[in-house]
Amino acid sequence: MQVSNDQTALTGHLPLRKMKHQLLGKKIGMTQVYDAENNLVPVTVVQAGPCPVTQVKTKATDGYNAVQIAFGTQKESRLSAGEVGHLRKAGVAPHRHLHEIRLADDAKGDAAKVGDVITVEKFTAGQMVDVIGTVKGRGFQGVVKRYNMDGQPDSHGHMMHRRIGSIGMRQTPGHVFKGKRMPGHMGQVQRTVQNLRVVQVLAEKKPSPHQGQLPRCQRRGRPRPPRQEGQVTLPPTRCHEAQSL
Repeated sequence: MQVSNDQTALTGHLPLRKMKHQLLGKKIGMTQVYDAENNLVPVTVVQAGPCPVTQVKTKATDGYNAVQIAFGTQKESRLSAGEVGHLRKAGVAPHRHLHEIRLADDAKGDAAKVGDVITVEKFTAGQMVDVIGTVKGRGFQGVVKRYNMDGQPDSHGHMMHRRIGSIGMRQTPGHVFKGKRMPGHMGQVQRTVQNLRVVQVLAEKKPSPHQGQLPRCQRRGRPRPPRQEGQVTLPPTRCHEAQSL
């Protein structure tokens, strides 16, 4: 999570850009709430933070600038000795998730300190955020479900109802082109939902409702980030506030 309004965060493979905050969170589920105009709004509830800072890296000591944060308390017996020692050195209780947020080399502003706790109070209702999560895994699937293909005739006697059919030509070119849409593993990939509006910030209860849907199932998840101002609800994910586009 980015703790300074002037710092810059690196998200996935995207270039460094200005962002105010990043926060890890957990998807609780979906519900609906009434807004100020008495409109019924579908929202996703996300438990965002608290995220203690476990390590601060600088270009002088590590070759680059970054902040490492933790999320989700865990039994000490379920962590490795190295993880326990790392968290103990930072004065932080055992946590399940550790995530490093890369900062620009010229990042300025108030630096985070080890032991600082980042909470959902960094966000306000009405902000727009980006949320990064991992979609639910669906195992090995055929082309009808995986790529929404129509399939072949369902009439009596036809033997290719949901099969892919021809995947190539004759002796020329004599091979299947790379990228051909075929059956295979579906889901369990990272996806980003941009420009979600934060509907409410419930600092005392931790969960924050975000308008719209978010990736990931409700039972499990792992840290990920969002990009703009707003609130969201999702499974273990990370969200961060960014400057307006």
